[in-house]
Amino acid sequence: MNRIAVTGSFGSPFNFSDMLITSDKVAVGWTKALQTMFVLLLLLVFVARAAWALSASLSPGDHTVTLQFAGRERSSIVHVPRRAAERQVLPVVVNFHGGGGHGANQKEYSLLDAVAESENFITVYPNGTGRWSGRLLTWNGGTCCAYSVLNKIDDVGFVRALVHELAEKFPVDRRRVYATGMSNGGMMAHRLAAEASDLIAAVAPVAGGMVLPAIKSDRAVPVMHIHSVDDPRALYGGGLGPPFPMTKSQVFHPNVDEMIKRWVEQNRCAAESTVVDRRVDRSARGHRATKYVFANCRDGAEVALWKLTGAGHVWPGGKQKVVERILGPSTDIIDANREMWEFFKRFRL
Repeated sequence: MNRIAVTGSFGSPFNFSDMLITSDKVAVGWTKALQTMFVLLLLLVFVARAAWALSASLSPGDHTVTLQFAGRERSSIVHVPRRAAERQVLPVVVNFHGGGGHGANQKEYSLLDAVAESENFITVYPNGTGRWSGRLLTWNGGTCCAYSVLNKIDDVGFVRALVHELAEKFPVDRRRVYATGMSNGGMMAHRLAAEASDLIAAVAPVAGGMVLPAIKSDRAVPVMHIHSVDDPRALYGGGLGPPFPMTKSQVFHPNVDEMIKRWVEQNRCAAESTVVDRRVDRSARGHRATKYVFANCRDGAEVALWKLTGAGHVWPGGKQKVVERILGPSTDIIDANREMWEFFKRFRL
């Protein structure tokens, strides 16, 4: 291109080629600016949508989470504490209902949400499976119970899918997912410790033993078991329990002391326990509770047993006087919710 000099009104030279080059630079600059603005706009939209989704998931109270797994629609109740926004990620306690129950029933009965509110963690109440939707649901704990075992329901796989779904919808701390449960739900918590120790950091089953032939875990799993020697249904000494009400269905329960020994050996803990706490109910009921701890386990784990006397097949500290003619006496000699959280919060993957 030829360079043509032109004299402007102030006598300074003006170059057309310089003008063209400058306009090209301006055009390129504007293009880049528009591209940058477009990217920023997209980012703002993404952040706004993410913030809206997070805000919705952090809405305090109960949420229903459903997912498709193994050809079935499975559901859970998720309780988000009112101070959830104070933490970037929150611990999770999955609480399994007993045989014949459902998630809402376990939520109402265990009263775990009260501790979740004070300690700021998410509680999850999944529903098992059954012949009728929402009724008489069970968990496949191994050899128990009923529909879930007969139909070989993959409840371990379901819990894996559930935790993944929770992490997509809620600010979940994947290193701090814990499991508990009542009766058949306690069996399910034991199974997760035995077969999904990469997923579950620690477990605290209540009135439901481990009904599995083998523990398949590479790591030592912290376990706290809560059980009454006077449980009329999940027999502390093991053996065939009484028929489930209005059925002929019976469950063979493990001996609790022998089951604890299995976990002690699996975790390579000290063979002898230490009594770290004793509680005595001075009222006419005379309930007692003793906490035994097996320490010095590998991987920093621990095995603990709360051994109660006088109480029935119940959730200690939960809703009181519930069908006592079948379950036996309720008790508040310990608050199972508080005890398990104090145990859980010491461990993470």
